[in-house]
Amino acid sequence: MRRLLLSAFLSLIVCPPTIAQQPASVQELWADFDPRQDPLETEIIREWQEDDGVFRHVRFLVGTFKGQPARMTAIYGFPKTSDQKFPGVMHIHGGGQRGSLSEVKLLVARGYAGLSVNWGGSGNGQAPINSVEGAKENDPNTDWGAVDPTQLNVASYSSMLPGPKQYFEDVEHPKNNNWYLLTLGCRRGLTFLEQQPEVDPERLGVHGFSMGGNLTMYVAGTDRRVKVAVPAVGGQGWRWEKHEFLDGGVGQQDYVRGDLDVFRRTLSFESYAPLIQCPVLHRSATNDFHGWLDDVYRTNELIPNQPIRYAWTPHHNHRLSPEVAVTMLLWLDHYLKDAPALPETPETKLTLRAQNVPSIRVTPDHSWPVERCEIFYSVDPDPRARFWRSAEVIRNGDAFEAQLPLHSLDLPLFAFSNVYCRLPKDESMKQTPGMSEPIRQFCLSSKFHTIAPQTLQNEKPSITVSAGNVIDDFSNGLRDWYELNGGHVSLRELWTRKVSDPIWRGVDGDKLCLTLKMPETNHFSIVLVENEWRSYRGPRRTFVCTREIQGSAEKQEIVFELSDFQSLKDGDGPLKSWSQLDLLGMCAGFKDGRGKQSSQWRGPAPEFVRLEWLRPE
Repeated sequence: MRRLLLSAFLSLIVCPPTIAQQPASVQELWADFDPRQDPLETEIIREWQEDDGVFRHVRFLVGTFKGQPARMTAIYGFPKTSDQKFPGVMHIHGGGQRGSLSEVKLLVARGYAGLSVNWGGSGNGQAPINSVEGAKENDPNTDWGAVDPTQLNVASYSSMLPGPKQYFEDVEHPKNNNWYLLTLGCRRGLTFLEQQPEVDPERLGVHGFSMGGNLTMYVAGTDRRVKVAVPAVGGQGWRWEKHEFLDGGVGQQDYVRGDLDVFRRTLSFESYAPLIQCPVLHRSATNDFHGWLDDVYRTNELIPNQPIRYAWTPHHNHRLSPEVAVTMLLWLDHYLKDAPALPETPETKLTLRAQNVPSIRVTPDHSWPVERCEIFYSVDPDPRARFWRSAEVIRNGDAFEAQLPLHSLDLPLFAFSNVYCRLPKDESMKQTPGMSEPIRQFCLSSKFHTIAPQTLQNEKPSITVSAGNVIDDFSNGLRDWYELNGGHVSLRELWTRKVSDPIWRGVDGDKLCLTLKMPETNHFSIVLVENEWRSYRGPRRTFVCTREIQGSAEKQEIVFELSDFQSLKDGDGPLKSWSQLDLLGMCAGFKDGRGKQSSQWRGPAPEFVRLEWLRPE
């Protein structure tokens, strides 16, 4: 036996894995890993009780790589109730974040045993650098040992090449990619969770945000212990693929270094989706830079024979509204605690009538009380930058209907709907930052419709709208805007992508006019962003004009010319054209590129009356 082991070891030294020996599929990549095989060697760093829960700061063995152990810290918690096994849910944090006590408290308050792994910890294995929430200065931290799949090794999220901090130092292989080791670590987290005496190992779920959304898909696609999954703002496939947009082609965020075909078959999400064998709820934002809406649908369509739901926060990037966020709790409750099922995905029918206006009909599942429906459509192929037009929705019995007026048949048409249902009782996610208020509704989104220009030209629906000068008269409130720092009037920012849409885009010679009411004198900023996410069109640049506006009970018109908007980057000069704007912000507390902020706000927030282009005769 000793001779056989020595012979195998020498063969690896003499003949390390080659390109030809690389795995050809996800199954082959993971065939030699058993997440239960090695002991966890669990350390309890600290234990305490609060809010009817028991909480522990723990550390466990991920594995041994290049002869050195890798250990991961985490926060674990469960309800105080004794003699009961709870369903277990693992939370996976996003990039730049850490193991979250807040997320565990949210789960424990809901009746779960919760685990939040701290995959991002790195360095010398000591807190507080990248340590779990609530760690003390000398607490042990996550320590990956001889490898580093953290954000200190960013290049290896899109690479399979060898290196001193990789799984292999002398050969290209998918195991050199950060996502492999992070998924392995999270699967060891599941092993920790299922082995806790308070946990029912047959009822395990996983959820994660951003990079944690990616890892949720990886774990769900490789580990049959997962009975329900909730990825958020991450986890869509085809990141390696070039996407064609109107102003030129653009690749996705990650540039693959190594054999693209091997990467696609072993590490790309569209290769994991067909292996997922649990229900999936995907929460995201319509303009997310990390989870492209179109490709999220495209990826999840590959998940076989499982319930799939979507919940989209309109207009936002990388943020969830309370109505979208709360769906996670309802989804987990149904599949892990036998609570009522969520409604089915709203049925939609999009009609292109010759010589008529395109229309859409949404028929929700009324198993929960339906309170309202929003219908959105767009003509912009770039999912990160597109402005979602709000259709005028009419309720017709159990269905909702809206027309989708077009200004051209030369652009594609995209559409989906959000249906909002009343919760039987107000829900709380007060442990989550920014969600202190009771939540009274939840949102489920419909399927996604894409109509190519050629189809529109063949069907010949009517052209019924044209470009105008009024950007917004605010008769519908702020439905075409998204808000940041809404609870702080001195920091409040309102943003819209309307100025990127051909109907509302400015032209040469225009001036921008804002009509508002502002009782107190304040400094107020208009912020314009060119080429947001559209590097294929030109550099991203931000221009600002800050004015002192005199307080008045009457309406005021403030007029801005191109030359009023100065670049935050020295040497760029003023704005030259309205034509490449992607974002317009109205900001009480906008910080410039040097960290400077206008003076403290006085009085109530302004009342916006009208935003328009003033055009020469």
